[in-house]
Amino acid sequence: MAKEKANIAILGATGVVGREITKIVDELKIDYKTIKFLSSAKSAGTKIEFQGKEYTVEEAKPESFDGVDIVLASAGGSTSQKFAPEIVKRGGVLIDNSSAFRMEKDVPLVIAYVNDEDLKKHKGIIANPNCSTSQLMLVLKPLHEKFGIKRLIVSTYQAVSGAGLKAINELTENTKATLDNKEFTNEAFKKPISFNVIPQIDVFCENGYTKEEMKVVNETKKILHLPQNLPISCTAARVPVYNGHSEAVDIEFEEHVTPEEVRAILKESFGIEVIDNPENYEYPTTRDASGVNPVFVGRIRRNLAFENGISLWCVADNLRIGAALNTVRICKKVIEMGLYGKEQC
Repeated sequence: MAKEKANIAILGATGVVGREITKIVDELKIDYKTIKFLSSAKSAGTKIEFQGKEYTVEEAKPESFDGVDIVLASAGGSTSQKFAPEIVKRGGVLIDNSSAFRMEKDVPLVIAYVNDEDLKKHKGIIANPNCSTSQLMLVLKPLHEKFGIKRLIVSTYQAVSGAGLKAINELTENTKATLDNKEFTNEAFKKPISFNVIPQIDVFCENGYTKEEMKVVNETKKILHLPQNLPISCTAARVPVYNGHSEAVDIEFEEHVTPEEVRAILKESFGIEVIDNPENYEYPTTRDASGVNPVFVGRIRRNLAFENGISLWCVADNLRIGAALNTVRICKKVIEMGLYGKEQC
């Protein structure tokens, strides 16, 4: 017997990622019964055009989730923690884009098409990984399956859109002020972002790494089911780019591997587009990635420091693959696998 179509809600619908989620629900043709849009009291009443109809955004309250099967949330960790129990006890599934539940033992951390089987373990909450982790996993999974990851070093160059609308506006205003030789007080970042690179995203931990860097380390191990003692290091920097995260990735494998083998595997992998002809200046940049779904990979070459090592460069739209797209892809998988409804929670 076919399961009844899902009633879905988008929590944080008026935010940058929430609006992107709304667009992608339409693009991926999510087959739902009803849809509602939820936000904070401040944004309630906002009008949203969706699939030819106008919807009024409602203030999120516990009763908002009555009868809702799947909630796609991008409203921040405190909001997700507040409403998660209300969603789960009503039989709903929360697909959460915040960091609130990512490392919880009983919460699957999922990249669609990478570790879909983990979805079956959910108890009402599914976590969406960090934006930098998301694009990285689509690249690493097929390579790890073939050659086995032994060591990993990642450097990320992250766009301001990853820090929200305030950060996007600050890049614009800071750039104008710099060009006009005017004073500017930065608020979204600890340092001026215009014409600058800031080697800090999130706060510092006791080990000298930032929380953002440790997210990449810990989430990679959880998603790929890697040993806890496998060496991974990450450096995360904020760059004056509006949209699109870039990553320089150095991988040591258990087995011998050539750049040609890596190119061949990635060309056949889901969600990857290889642009790798540097002699003709063909390699991916954030402009290639903005507004589209693939993770672009190039500069694939032998790593000179590692035995069985490969270095590569990857870029992706952080608002899509790093947030909204994976959230909606997870939703689609949950529907296809029938992993919603009270009997699932």
